[in-house]
Amino acid sequence: MTGSHYTGRKANRLIHSTSPYLLQHAYNPVDWYEWGAEALTRAERENKPILVSIGYSSCHWCHVMERESFENEDIAALMNEHLVCIKVDREERPDIDQVYMDAVQAMGLSGGWPLNVFLTPGQKPFFGGTYFPPKHWVQLIVQLSRAFRERRSEIDQNAEALAEHLHSSELSRFAPEPGPVEESTFHQAYSTLLDRFDSRYGGLDRAPKFVMPSIWQWLLRYHWLTRNPKALEMVLLTLKQLASGGIFDQLGGGFARYSVDHKWFAPHFEKMLYDNAQLLSLYSQAQTLSPHPRFQEVIEETFSWLQREMRHPEGGYFSALDADTEGEEGLFYTWTAEELKEVLGIDSAFFMQYFQATEAGNWEHNRNILYPLEGPITSLTPEQQEKLSACKRALLQRRESRTRPGLDDKILTGWNAMLITGFCDAYKAYGKDGYLDEALGIARFIDDHLLDGILCFRSFKNKRSLTTGFLEDYAHLIQAWLNLYECTFDERWVRRAESACEHVIREFRDAEDGYFFFTPASGERLISRKKDLFDNVIPSPNSVMARNLFRLGVLLDREEWKQDAIEMVSGIKSLLGKEPAYLSHWAVVAMEVTLPFFEIVVSGPRLEVYRKQLAATPLPNGILMGAFPGCTLPLTIDKAGSSDTLIHVCVNKTCRLPVKTINEALQLLSSAST
Repeated sequence: MTGSHYTGRKANRLIHSTSPYLLQHAYNPVDWYEWGAEALTRAERENKPILVSIGYSSCHWCHVMERESFENEDIAALMNEHLVCIKVDREERPDIDQVYMDAVQAMGLSGGWPLNVFLTPGQKPFFGGTYFPPKHWVQLIVQLSRAFRERRSEIDQNAEALAEHLHSSELSRFAPEPGPVEESTFHQAYSTLLDRFDSRYGGLDRAPKFVMPSIWQWLLRYHWLTRNPKALEMVLLTLKQLASGGIFDQLGGGFARYSVDHKWFAPHFEKMLYDNAQLLSLYSQAQTLSPHPRFQEVIEETFSWLQREMRHPEGGYFSALDADTEGEEGLFYTWTAEELKEVLGIDSAFFMQYFQATEAGNWEHNRNILYPLEGPITSLTPEQQEKLSACKRALLQRRESRTRPGLDDKILTGWNAMLITGFCDAYKAYGKDGYLDEALGIARFIDDHLLDGILCFRSFKNKRSLTTGFLEDYAHLIQAWLNLYECTFDERWVRRAESACEHVIREFRDAEDGYFFFTPASGERLISRKKDLFDNVIPSPNSVMARNLFRLGVLLDREEWKQDAIEMVSGIKSLLGKEPAYLSHWAVVAMEVTLPFFEIVVSGPRLEVYRKQLAATPLPNGILMGAFPGCTLPLTIDKAGSSDTLIHVCVNKTCRLPVKTINEALQLLSSAST
């Protein structure tokens, strides 16, 4: 992703990187290093402050700062003179990003990317920030360099105090009162979300607006267990508004990272794999509770986009598409009235009215974001629907001839594992083999390129990186393997999840509090070893691991793992009702460990048919298992070999009498959950 404007420039060290983001900076005149011993040793040897500049390839303001400052010969010379400069891809090295983001926020500053942090030669931060305009950037370098020479003892003292803060426990800071979760906690969490809900456009009532998929996944479960109609209404409104917003690519499918406004109208146009993976799960889970034709369209269109634009030939999926094209945000996705008329001819008036496009443009630079009129597409006549589809196909074909946004073509283990789960959930909801085939294809890619035995690696671009996997990678990979088991009843996925879970316990667990560090014990030592505890756009890997432990404990009859999960939930109980937006996946886990959790075993000749039918029904607080000759899971062994197809509904290894129909099984589940 290096442009033609670099012609004639000498490459710096980043030219040997596997990171698309670092390769973007490979022709900067800045004397960049990758994070590693060479740069850190030089800083100590020359007694210079370190600049760690962190971003990712589709980050808009990262591109702006590069153009304005890092490509400027004079500014680069100043940086090279006074600093040892290190570039970090936050997606390849989230461990480094975590440490220094925490440091900047502890300084009372806003976090974000690009993240620019100044360190002592001993890697301890003493100042930082995000985007700096060129004039301010030059002033900052001069001032910090002078302060480093003239007030070194003061800087060292402050850096030492900040380093001590980074060592403090997140649990002791934020969740000091462990205890059992009670049903009232879930009602409190729901009420808190209801107070913050945007009843007009869905989502949380704020801007910019991120989707936060796990919030809505939890509300679906809350509705299923409480029959609270408002909880379902909140989810359905959010999903329908998302599907009708500019945040959804109305031509090509797939969701942008967030909306800058409260209406989901104007997106920040970058598309991230992790958002779309989770939204596949969310729309699929909503479909099982409240079927809607638009949900299926969104899933199919997103699936098509992923295959068309994000898929590696061998089956893995790339990380992101940039927001910018030719230096302009959203250029690839937006249209002038003239362009629409040229492509659509006499149908342009109908199309422009439907998508609220105007002659002057409904967005910046006389361009239009496609933003459908309110009301479902079913309000159109069949002829109008066909005309609309033809217009969309014509525009998509024209769009393919445009200069494409930059593609971050590294393949991350954790994000691809999340997509396995997304495809599995789509397969469960709709039964389409293509979704399962893609999930299995990703699993094979990970096997071939990102695993060495049970040791996983973080990323792949032409070759796998040297960085081994973080907790995020293992947690989502275990979850993906458990989902593949439920979709296939192939027990090798459970056994692989078991081995990986044992590895995570050995390498990542803190024996003192039972939670997991983000980095392995055998990994590189940074100035602080962090635990990622709070759910955000991506769920906390600790909450994902807690759920993995509980579900594996059920599948394998390992009571110690179930108890570990219960204790992890207990530790964050005091925050669960107060801050559900940042503990929503924890709330999912809390429901599973607190309320009746169903062990549903299918046996007999129509096992596969029943598995598909049960998977397409809402079973948010349970797990499906298959009993067949040769099965080895404890709860299935004594149920194999029946001549009738039977469904066994169990809670805590205590089973009701088996039933022979799906409806009977659903009645048992319903009566036991209320």
